[in-house]
Amino acid sequence: MLVLTRKKGQSIKIGDNIEISIMDVEEDKVSIGIVAPRNIEIVRTELLDVKNENITAANAQKDGLDKLRKFFTDL
Repeated sequence: MLVLTRKKGQSIKIGDNIEISIMDVEEDKVSIGIVAPRNIEIVRTELLDVKNENITAANAQKDGLDKLRKFFTDL
């Protein structure tokens, strides 16, 4: 992992087509701006965590329903 220190108004470039700018810094929050091509997906990691938890829960529910269906079919 590369760790950089930036101040408000400064930015970094990733490759030729991604720029990350520090827009504002207040206490424990940093606002960033990202310029990237539309085909680059930008997602907050906490949303990915929730998405993965939802997928896991949906799969568990489906497995439970499949087992229940099999139980009643076997009666």
